[in-house]
Amino acid sequence: MKDNKFFFAAFGAVLVLLFVFVSTAIPSARSNPKDLPIALVSEDQGVMGETMVNMIQTNVKTSKNETFKFTVVKNTDEMNELLDKKEIYGALVIPNDFSEKYASLQTAAPESPALQVYVNQGMNTNVATVVNQALTAMVTQLNTNMSQQLFAAMKEKNVTLSTEQAQIFASPIQSEVIMVNQTGDLAMAPTSLFQPIWLGSIISAVLMWFAGRKRVFNSIGEQLKFRLLQIGVGAALGFFTGYLATWLSTWMLGFEYASFNDVALFASIASCGFILLVLAALSWIGYAALPIFVLLMFFGLPLVQLAPEMMPAFYADWIYPWIPMRFLFDGLKEILFFNGAAWNGSAQILCWIAAVSAIAITAKASAKTE
Repeated sequence: MKDNKFFFAAFGAVLVLLFVFVSTAIPSARSNPKDLPIALVSEDQGVMGETMVNMIQTNVKTSKNETFKFTVVKNTDEMNELLDKKEIYGALVIPNDFSEKYASLQTAAPESPALQVYVNQGMNTNVATVVNQALTAMVTQLNTNMSQQLFAAMKEKNVTLSTEQAQIFASPIQSEVIMVNQTGDLAMAPTSLFQPIWLGSIISAVLMWFAGRKRVFNSIGEQLKFRLLQIGVGAALGFFTGYLATWLSTWMLGFEYASFNDVALFASIASCGFILLVLAALSWIGYAALPIFVLLMFFGLPLVQLAPEMMPAFYADWIYPWIPMRFLFDGLKEILFFNGAAWNGSAQILCWIAAVSAIAITAKASAKTE
């Protein structure tokens, strides 16, 4: 047994694999949303509008709730702009008739005031669930507090309530949940496109690297031409991968895109960037680059499905910003859920990745055999 290194290698392999798979699960297992940006909007100019804002802010401070970070916004127009720019995960809105309806509670024709809960579903489906549940629970708590105050006021005035008034006093505030930038049946589309595009990019880059790995070049110019050929083939493979993966997702998974071409074109840009990135790393590092990109897949997939505010600080600060596949997810969400086009901010970054990688590939040109 001492002479056979494979027996000992098996223990080492298990140790490494367990460490990798357990560490990749840390962000999901220890996800704890903190400081999620939420807008607080009061369009009510009456006394109760201001009172509700103060109650909400006091409630957050006294409960030491670190889940949300409320920002007071002037009106719903500004709120909608922040929602579309993906700067907030949701909003709590006090409508302009809140004070009027609250005053009616003590009349013969009471009307329940309402608070509106906006949820930015397209920004992140996991966070959308948290925001919906937590803000609804906050409205329920405000409802309970206001109900107690109303009953106490009526008792102090020795006022007899009608059956209708008693029912409304028991739950004076209504809540209305409004989903914006909805994901619909495409919630899983970014995740479904990620694996074929990422793996297809790695395999394409590896095969192109093998094509020139043992090739002997007679001059720098000859190798430079080959490098440029690799870049050209890589770009062609990127478009082939992007359009094929998008078409297969419609055929096999049943996804229906508002603009097939926008999704396919963006997926192609992402695939080009990934292929050239992997090829550049292989050209300079060799086989050692492969484990890096394989590990990126295992580490990256759990992370891109979480919001940065849900990750442990180490992952949010040091790992998430450096994983290239996050631009694929961000760009696809921009197109699918925010009415964006193929040429968006993420596409520009992916083009820069492709350009820098292409420069690195051509810079590797030399008269020596690889």
